[in-house]
Amino acid sequence: MKSWLNRAAVPLGLAAFVALLAQVPLLRNPNFYFTDDSAAQFLPMWHRLGEQLLAGNWPPLLDNDSWMGGNLAAEALFGVWNPVNLANYLLVAGLDDLALSAAVVKTEFLVLLALGVYLLCREYGAARWASAALAAALPFGGFTLYFQASTWVAGLMAFAWVPYVWWSARRSARGELYPLWPFIFGALCVTNGNPYGVLGVCAVLFGLLVEFWLRKDKPALRRVLLVGLCVAAVVPLVFLPLLGASAVGLRTGKELFNIGQLVPSLTDLLNLSLPSHLPGIRAFDPSAYRMTVPATYFAWFVLPLLAWLDFGVLKRRWRELAAVFTVAAGYLLLSLGPSNLWMFRWPLRHVESLFLALAVLTAVLLTAGLRTDRLRERVLATGGILLLSGYLAFSAWPKISARHLLSLALLAGLTALVVLAARSGGRWTGRLSAAVLCGGTAVVLVLQTGWQPANADVAAYRFPASTAQLHEQFAKRYRGTTVQIADRGLPGPNGENRDVLFGNMYAAAGVGTPTAYTGMGFKPLHKALCLTFYGGTCRKAYPALFQPTESGASLADLLRVETVVVQRSLFTTPEHKPAPVPGAKVEPDPLAGLPEPAYPPVVYPGWRVEESNDAVTVLRRVRSLDWPQGRLSQVSGGVRVISDEQRGQRTELVRFTRSEQSGGKAELTFARLNWPGYTATVNDQPVAVRNGPGGTVVVELPAGTRSGELRLHWDPPGYQIGIGSALAGLLAALALCVVRFRSRRRTAGDGRFGAFR
Repeated sequence: MKSWLNRAAVPLGLAAFVALLAQVPLLRNPNFYFTDDSAAQFLPMWHRLGEQLLAGNWPPLLDNDSWMGGNLAAEALFGVWNPVNLANYLLVAGLDDLALSAAVVKTEFLVLLALGVYLLCREYGAARWASAALAAALPFGGFTLYFQASTWVAGLMAFAWVPYVWWSARRSARGELYPLWPFIFGALCVTNGNPYGVLGVCAVLFGLLVEFWLRKDKPALRRVLLVGLCVAAVVPLVFLPLLGASAVGLRTGKELFNIGQLVPSLTDLLNLSLPSHLPGIRAFDPSAYRMTVPATYFAWFVLPLLAWLDFGVLKRRWRELAAVFTVAAGYLLLSLGPSNLWMFRWPLRHVESLFLALAVLTAVLLTAGLRTDRLRERVLATGGILLLSGYLAFSAWPKISARHLLSLALLAGLTALVVLAARSGGRWTGRLSAAVLCGGTAVVLVLQTGWQPANADVAAYRFPASTAQLHEQFAKRYRGTTVQIADRGLPGPNGENRDVLFGNMYAAAGVGTPTAYTGMGFKPLHKALCLTFYGGTCRKAYPALFQPTESGASLADLLRVETVVVQRSLFTTPEHKPAPVPGAKVEPDPLAGLPEPAYPPVVYPGWRVEESNDAVTVLRRVRSLDWPQGRLSQVSGGVRVISDEQRGQRTELVRFTRSEQSGGKAELTFARLNWPGYTATVNDQPVAVRNGPGGTVVVELPAGTRSGELRLHWDPPGYQIGIGSALAGLLAALALCVVRFRSRRRTAGDGRFGAFR
């Protein structure tokens, strides 16, 4: 028991330390973890997903009220097959404050990442103190903290599992761990739905193949390959829906070009230890020529200690460290690559994986001990490294020279303390060194979050964080499906987020809207209402909503819209048309023939003005909609609907009759988007499903059918294949465990867990 406690003391202390450091950014910016995509996309949808789970809707693959953003299986980034994610969604649904929810969940994954790095460094023979120092530093690297943790949380959630995959796969290959563990960690990474996580799994497994091939360890090589195949079997479950929906999506994922966006240079990557360095990387503001955050910062001690490290250990252990070298080299090339490479945009996203490999190498070097001979030469070399770092930072932005000088003084002082600890010798050397390394990480974090309390390179939405406030402010005013004719960033006299919301915030407010955030889009509805990915529209979306379609009904009727919110400034401010993206196909404007609308908006028959102020005009449908229990919006051909019932999000049942005298087509239109995967039966006989106006679902009744039941159901493309493939991967991993267990029993006399070969 005492031995176990001794082993657990460092990881537990590390977890507490990282959890404490994760709160430092909140001291200056309470919404640090609730910004950009975290605010517009993830947190409000997590809240909606938690509500769906509490309502018994599992797995939550579809959210009809989010329309273009509601194909949760195809959006992938929500990780609806990941049990850890689902547990967190339940937690978010139980908390009123979305900013607090973001801080809790992101702290959890920063701690998970740190523990994974610690285990990985220990696996490569690094000492506890050195492993803990690197594990505490990596989660607070510039990109991980300011981009992954602050905004792009799906990347953080996937990246956090990569060290566990690496650690468990290597231990399993060496016979020290059952193969079920790398399968579990690999599945947790893959089911997060982030392609960069899948790339990370592939990279570390490939690196291990290289390592054991160089070591001529065929059994280990075979084990890595088999485990990799088991993990690969989970991929179809997550990504087949994305591929299946690509036919109607806006993002094809086939781009290959370079516009320099979020592409770091080699000098940016070399200056990875100076806290004040702001790299000259092009972000999203076309007028900016440098970033506002230290996106390429890794750890304060890596460069200053270079002159004191014994690099001979890398030469002596190069075969054991071959996987680390392979991963580092691969991610270095990716970090310097083109801005768009298939589905992998923005090479800056690869930097943290490069730093993961560097963390392992640094931990191994620190464990070998600092060399304190030839003291004068080493001091001069360290001074030269610091001066070069300072010059590069000064060149990037001379205006903040005071910060650069403070950073250089801090690094010089901390480096001196580490060297003094190493020269002291004795049993406390490692602990003293760890205290200085981790203490320096904390000091740097305080400085950086004081200098840059928020990531100004991404969108600052400033949404209300309280779901109770959102319900009070919007759900009571905007009832039923609500279409918002508005654009983000336009001025409003009533302040931000009082009358309009963007992204998925209406999901947190309990309002269904076609103007939701989407990572992939839906072409027919996008063209019909000129929707943007964050939920904005153009002016002509207003008349387009009420124009008769080819079915005779308007889109407002076919979508079962009950409320329309029209933003005044959209009509009184010159319309902004974004510049075309280089390399992207330019589509013609589908609303070009519509007249330019005016403000106040024309009130169409069947609608009335419910509310009007200096910011918006709110219109409400006069008559209640038919079939309130389902999503049926129009019938033709003499069909009389007896009942329409929605069962969950994916299934709808309609009981109907049709008069003997009626002729022609009998069609039923549903206020659902016709995502690939819909099937329909009439009296248990399959019938076709086609696109209606705006991409709505249309089902034609078979000729001669006079009564019966129509069942409409949606499964993501590849649904059964994906489930079967994932189960096959799990069974294969269990089978490998059985084989390993039997092999272990046969060699039990050796008294060693990993004796079997």
